[in-house]
Amino acid sequence: MSAITQYIDLYKEHRAAIEGHSAAAMNALRPAALDVLLSTPLPRRGDEGYARFSLEDAFAPDYGVNINRMAFPAEASQSYRCDIPQVSTLMAAVSGDMLVRSAYMDRNMPQGLTVTTIAEAARLMPETVERHYGMIAPLGRPEVALNTLLAQEGVMIHVARGAEIAKPVQIVNLLNSAMPMMAVRRVLIVAEEGASVQVLSCDHTSNNDTDYLASQVIEIYCGAGARVAYYDLEESSERTTRVSGLFVRQEQGSELTVNGSTLMGGTTRNDYEIDLAGERCSTSLAGMVIASGKQVTDNASLINHGCPHCHSDQLFKYVIDDEAKCAFEGAIKVDYNAKFTEAYQSNRNLLASKGARMHTSPQLEIYCDEVKCSHGATTGQLDESALFYMRSRGIPEDEARTMLMQAFMMDVLDTVKMDGLRDRLRHLVERRLSGHKAVCADCDAATDPLERTEGGRP
Repeated sequence: MSAITQYIDLYKEHRAAIEGHSAAAMNALRPAALDVLLSTPLPRRGDEGYARFSLEDAFAPDYGVNINRMAFPAEASQSYRCDIPQVSTLMAAVSGDMLVRSAYMDRNMPQGLTVTTIAEAARLMPETVERHYGMIAPLGRPEVALNTLLAQEGVMIHVARGAEIAKPVQIVNLLNSAMPMMAVRRVLIVAEEGASVQVLSCDHTSNNDTDYLASQVIEIYCGAGARVAYYDLEESSERTTRVSGLFVRQEQGSELTVNGSTLMGGTTRNDYEIDLAGERCSTSLAGMVIASGKQVTDNASLINHGCPHCHSDQLFKYVIDDEAKCAFEGAIKVDYNAKFTEAYQSNRNLLASKGARMHTSPQLEIYCDEVKCSHGATTGQLDESALFYMRSRGIPEDEARTMLMQAFMMDVLDTVKMDGLRDRLRHLVERRLSGHKAVCADCDAATDPLERTEGGRP
């Protein structure tokens, strides 16, 4: 029996309950998703694009699914403090896969911004949901199909035409059930023409001794001239598996910034697929991974240049220690009519131990002339001469190693345009490279989070 069979059976047995909690636009895609799962096997380790990660293994355990929408405690004070010094955010929590919007967010929601469940958004703006939900993420991928089959509420962030949202929207994803659980998360971000928004997504695990699986699909639509920044931070446990896909469509003149940071985790797979579907789009995609123990982290990216005069940059860096195993497979595809494209990709990796392993595969597909494109990858160890120089100046070896590794990550951190977040990430990276684990929980700058979780679900 394949790993996916148990979830197909679960859906068939509880179809009425699943669809009863959802919007018509979500339910309309389930039959097609089921057809995909019945005909397409989950990729295994060694399949094309899956050097270190196996979706078949990831979904094999019999995780529970919150079919009946049981509310798990989401009091941030008991498990995390996730405020960012010097940055005021509009914060909401996703407990498992259920949105808990804060009273602070409700009182301070700016004009032009809507943050709610996809199910509620389908009542407020049905045409918008129908036009975008499931239209960006490729349903032919089995992991996307499984998410589409089981997702019930989801989160929607909508920015109206021309609205510029000054405060970042922060979504704190909590895995906090007392039993093994699969959280099926769906996020839809729609920035209409000329809109501007920054979104910060943080993943945390409350119970380090419990097995969790997070299946999430994020769809982002950037309307013409829109500016969207999406920052993703994972700090989960060694017993957490995360399967995440971020899919974006950019219209003419839009600007996109994506930065993904895996500071702690168990087994993680992040997919990024970005379509530049209009002229003069710009895209910045960056990621960093700090992996230790037996951690497995895969990042895979595909940027499709479909129109002329577009620009994209990709930068991914890894620091890998102990017996951790990581991979990066990045691709740039330039279509036949995408003249005057500029596209660059770089992957740099540091192996901090003999047991660490890295697989990298940068790729270019160019089908037209008059373009500027490059890609490259390097994997190596710390510069021994620089380490010797620092030690000769009286810096202890461990401290010198940490300083060099932190300097190695600086250009990824510099892609973060939110000043307070960039400074916070520098602090978190420094602590992580120094061997500390409970980084966010040790933040003394956080305000009382109970203020942010009162009021319950929307």
